[in-house]
Amino acid sequence: MLETIVVLCSCSDIEAARRIARALVEDRLAACASTVPAVESVYRWHENIETATETLLLIKTTAQSFPKLRERILELHSYDTPEIIALPIVAGLEKYLHWLGEQVSSKDR
Repeated sequence: MLETIVVLCSCSDIEAARRIARALVEDRLAACASTVPAVESVYRWHENIETATETLLLIKTTAQSFPKLRERILELHSYDTPEIIALPIVAGLEKYLHWLGEQVSSKDR
């Protein structure tokens, strides 16, 4: 069975998230990228506690596509150190997971 993952990526705003999501799907690096607007992040940056309103991307892809997906996010992202975290999908609707795998694979690759 194909190893599928969900990648979490925080973006500065909805426009940035939409731009990254569209590029990843167009490039067949992701089957789907869902935006979760207006999440509040609290984090330490340069020894200061920061709070920011961000948009979270939930990116569905395959483990095999992750290295190229990560590089593409780094090309497009405005942050110096963007959140790019991959989590395994341990179970799911088989029909959906099959569709996911089809979307990130291409006959011309």
